[in-house]
Amino acid sequence: RHRAPAAPPHGVTMVSLKLQKRLAAAVLKCGKNKVWLDPNEANEISMANSRQNIRKLVKDGFVIRKPTVIHSRDRTRKMHKAKALGRHEGYGKRRGTREARLPTKLLWMRRMRVLRKMLAKYRDSKKIDRNMYHDMYLKVKGNVFKNKRVLMEAVHKAKSERLREKTIADQFEARRTKNAAARARKIARREERLNLGISVEEQAKAAAVRAAEAAAAY
Repeated sequence: RHRAPAAPPHGVTMVSLKLQKRLAAAVLKCGKNKVWLDPNEANEISMANSRQNIRKLVKDGFVIRKPTVIHSRDRTRKMHKAKALGRHEGYGKRRGTREARLPTKLLWMRRMRVLRKMLAKYRDSKKIDRNMYHDMYLKVKGNVFKNKRVLMEAVHKAKSERLREKTIADQFEARRTKNAAARARKIARREERLNLGISVEEQAKAAAVRAAEAAAAY
C-alpha cells in the first residue's frame, strides 16, 4: 500500500530542494536520481537558485553526482568461457530445437562462402581458367563438395584430366601431320617415278627409230 511520507522531527522545517536538484542535474549532466544533496547543508543549498550557485556548491562538495552502479560481467565471462569448452550445453540446458539453435541454412551459407572464396582465389591466381571456374561454381552450388579439401582434390583431378586430354590431342595431331607429310612424299616419289619412266620409254622409242633409219640406209 502507498505510505504517506514520514513527518519531519518536531521543531524541524523541511526545505523543498526540487529546483536545486533539477539545476544540479543540468550542471552535472546526469539524471535527478544521480544527484546527492548534503542533508546537513540543506539551508545553504536552498539559497542557491542559479546554475552558478550550484557550480559553487559542487566545488565545495555539498552537491555530488552519485557513482555509476556497477553491473559486473565477471560471472557472464566465466560462463561463456566454460561454454566454449563445451560445459553447460547438455540436453537439459537446450531450449530450442537443433534447427533453431544452429540452422542448416546458416551452415549452408558458411560453406558456400568458403568454397566460392576459394574458387575466386584460384581463378585470380591463374590456377584455373574461367571455364573451369564456372563448372566448379555450378558444382559447388549443386552440393557436390562438402569442404575445401574435396574441392581442391576435384580441381587437381580436373586439371590433370585436361592436361592428359591435351597431351593425347597433341600426339594425335602430330601423328596426323606426320602421316600427311609421309603421304605427300610418297605421292611425290610416285609422280617422279612415273615421269622418269615416261622419259625412258621416249628415249627407247627414239633409239629404235634411229636404228631403223640406219638399217634402211644400208
